[in-house]
Amino acid sequence: MTAQATPVADSATPSPWSKVFGAAALLTVIISVLLTAFAWPSVRSSVHHVPIAVAGPPAAVQQVAAALETKMPDAFAITAVADTDAAERLILDRDVYGAIDLTSGAPQIITASAASAAVAQTLQNVGTALGRAPTPDAGSAPAVRDLVALTVDDPRGTGLAAAALPLVMSGMLAAVLLTQLVRGTGRRITGALIFAVTGALAITAILQFWFGSLAGTYLINVGAVSLTIAATSLTLLGLESLLGLPGLGLGSAIMMLIGNPLSGTGTAPEMLPGWSGALGQLLPPGAGSQLLRSTAFFDGHGSAHSIIVLTTWLAVGVALCVTGGLRGRRATKAALPEPAVPVGAGA
Repeated sequence: MTAQATPVADSATPSPWSKVFGAAALLTVIISVLLTAFAWPSVRSSVHHVPIAVAGPPAAVQQVAAALETKMPDAFAITAVADTDAAERLILDRDVYGAIDLTSGAPQIITASAASAAVAQTLQNVGTALGRAPTPDAGSAPAVRDLVALTVDDPRGTGLAAAALPLVMSGMLAAVLLTQLVRGTGRRITGALIFAVTGALAITAILQFWFGSLAGTYLINVGAVSLTIAATSLTLLGLESLLGLPGLGLGSAIMMLIGNPLSGTGTAPEMLPGWSGALGQLLPPGAGSQLLRSTAFFDGHGSAHSIIVLTTWLAVGVALCVTGGLRGRRATKAALPEPAVPVGAGA
């Protein structure tokens, strides 16, 4: 008897039109989300409660504050100080982005382009406006002094801003590769920590020695980058360990589509619309970029919040990895058949 051949599905059979239209609709949604995530913060960027200091006699400080509120409502959160030294101390501690100094009579603008080149430019524009306004000694544009400048090789901070996306992607790639190539919770965590150090050594060397975008101590900057990579990669590893591939996808989407655009690396968190700047500083990309600015240009001042945020994400990631690993072991153990009991063993 001749056996009948089983019909084989024709792989060249065209897909139904519904699948074609569905794929096109899905791609449209994806590209719309990507455009919104990356373009919305920039398009809606403006000055919102940016902290600055105004130094000088109380009457002059009040006059300048009133003029700023009239021309740019809610743009600045002003801290009044008595003298130039106090204003500079606030800038160096990263409590404010810059200052308007009225102590010498003629207004002087003190900026810190290393904290934010965009805010520094805004303050320069404010100084020009003050030169035309009826303020003390008005009539000429105030002098501008950059107290904490960016590097000579990268005076606009382009390299620092451009590094935000590679830092996020390095953590994502580490999580993806380790889940595919490495087995064992402890080994994955160790692999992520090792890569955080080696990757940070390479990234920081490129930014500091090749591009000239960073100042400060190389190894301290390495520590900032390493903590950022570790926080990102271990969070994603933990989500994958607990939820599988959907967890990895969810974590990657949060880091890439929310954390990176809302990091404020190119401008400042206070220049992002509404609550988005504050949210961005609670995620690894935003906290990492601010930490790197602090270590590279401000001797670590203003880094406490960023370190707490990154350390928290790192700890949560490790906890998720351990929890997922223990659950996997219990599931494997439960799936194993019980050993057979020999006949008559209990007789």
